[in-house]
Amino acid sequence: MELTLKSLSPLAYGALNCRKNFAMASPRMRIKQGRSELPNLTITSKIDELQVTERRSANYHPSIWDPKFIESLSTPYTNEGYSNQLEDLKEEAKRVIKDARDTSSRLEFIDSMQRLGVAYHLEEEIKEAIDLVHLDDTATDDLSTTALDLDFYDNTAIQLAQVFDQFRSKDGRFMDGISQDIAGPLSLYEASHLGVEGEDDLEEARRFSTIHLKSLVGNLESDLADQVQQSLEVPLHWRMPRLEARNFIDIYQRRNTKNSALLELAKLDYNLVQSSYQTELKELTRWWTDLGFKEKLSFSRDRLMENYLWSMGIAPEPHFSKCRIGLTKFICILTAIDDMYDIYGSPDELRRFTDAVNRWDTEALVDLPDYMKICYLAMFNFANEMAYDALRDHDLYILPYLKSQWLNLCTSYSMEAQWFYNGYKPSIDEYLSNAWTSVGGPAAMVHAYFLMGCATKGNLNNCLDNASNLLYWSSLITRLSDDLGTSSAEIARGDVAKSIQCYMIEECISEEQARDQVEKLIRYSWKKLNEASTNSSLPKSLINSSLNMARSAQCIFQFGDGIGTSVGVTKDRLTSFIIKPILIEPSTKPYLDGMKMSNRR
Repeated sequence: MELTLKSLSPLAYGALNCRKNFAMASPRMRIKQGRSELPNLTITSKIDELQVTERRSANYHPSIWDPKFIESLSTPYTNEGYSNQLEDLKEEAKRVIKDARDTSSRLEFIDSMQRLGVAYHLEEEIKEAIDLVHLDDTATDDLSTTALDLDFYDNTAIQLAQVFDQFRSKDGRFMDGISQDIAGPLSLYEASHLGVEGEDDLEEARRFSTIHLKSLVGNLESDLADQVQQSLEVPLHWRMPRLEARNFIDIYQRRNTKNSALLELAKLDYNLVQSSYQTELKELTRWWTDLGFKEKLSFSRDRLMENYLWSMGIAPEPHFSKCRIGLTKFICILTAIDDMYDIYGSPDELRRFTDAVNRWDTEALVDLPDYMKICYLAMFNFANEMAYDALRDHDLYILPYLKSQWLNLCTSYSMEAQWFYNGYKPSIDEYLSNAWTSVGGPAAMVHAYFLMGCATKGNLNNCLDNASNLLYWSSLITRLSDDLGTSSAEIARGDVAKSIQCYMIEECISEEQARDQVEKLIRYSWKKLNEASTNSSLPKSLINSSLNMARSAQCIFQFGDGIGTSVGVTKDRLTSFIIKPILIEPSTKPYLDGMKMSNRR
């Protein structure tokens, strides 16, 4: 049977076209696009003249962050002042992992390290400990321990559903007894989000555990009830690591069985990493001010801090400083160009800008209005500077890859502009096949790949080619999360239809029903992303950054448009991540005295 657009679901259509549309695995694979192959904005000159004289506006509020305030940030927590204490606490954590009395306590300790955001300090020790656990084929009848064990099956093809067979009755259903203790269904619920497409038993596990968690939550102590409710809203696997670290520090601190050394390590690490973030933001503030977008492109969002939130979410570990700085610059320039296509540029101006990106030549500036010259040169100089650094430091010529991503991005923006000015309502298939690119995910991940130092001459082409499915599903989740958070505001100002509106029109359903459909697509996409991230020879940092981009999107758009309207939750989270350190009580005795091995919840 011949597959046609109409015979495919939106996700199947997207996956089928993923490699074709990605166009970044190798410069030689990219179609040489000329003027005739760019979206043809066939708009009358009358409309064009109207757009030039009557520009649209999104009425974005000014930045809530004063550059002088960012420059003034300081903290007493520095690596120079606390390096010895940090090393002592890391050594104690190593000892606890090594000397744990049983598998359950060892797994719980490692799980706590991950949730507290400090596992990156002891990657070797954790890997050795997990390998020992997996070599032990002794079965456990403890559901929460079994579920924890699954968290550490990294990059393997284990069939998760089979692991839970021992907790089923003869008729195949989960035993009612495991739902009496909150730890059982909660662990089962979290583990069910680690599966891949086709594991129907895990879907049953998710439904079973969800029903029982909802029935138990009203009878729990407030602290535990809050944790369960948070998991029902956002499972652990979907959470932005830095946000989870901050939240879990408070939770872990209230546990009677907490390990004092681990808690102090988590607090100190959080404050030291925050110090690194402050240093990076000071540098970025000076760059952003010098760039002049705020004065020259007043229609665009002035969101340096919020764009840094993206970079911090994608690559939170302190050793990825270069990546965060470069990625923030990329996102700031992308944001201005996105706003230019979305709300400000006329059809003819947008056609000329897209053509200029395709030409990648400063002579193309002649055809652009002044405000576009600023955007174009910022993009052009940023890409060329990044390519120069890669050539100088790593002997890699990456400019064709960067150019390809900017062209893909602007071409996708141009397509959406064409739909808007022609009053065209795309089908959900059409929308998603373009929107996974226009959200900026593939371009961001390609930039992160180079900025993290993953690339070598030997793996460059194959790595990016093999990453296409990983980046597609991560970008699709990012797009769908964005739509859930921003769709209402964007439609109110007359933007092109998003996934929610496409569903409403195509299937004649309500907005609530359409949102349910999008949420189902997100759950499906996470399964596909899980599949793409396992059994993979890709660099671990690229896999993690792709997962983290999807997690960051969920965090940023959970309560609405966390970038366009950056007050409220976004401001609170940035204050926690960047500005406000965690109080560390002065210790009355040496750090290594009286530290408990037990880490039971």
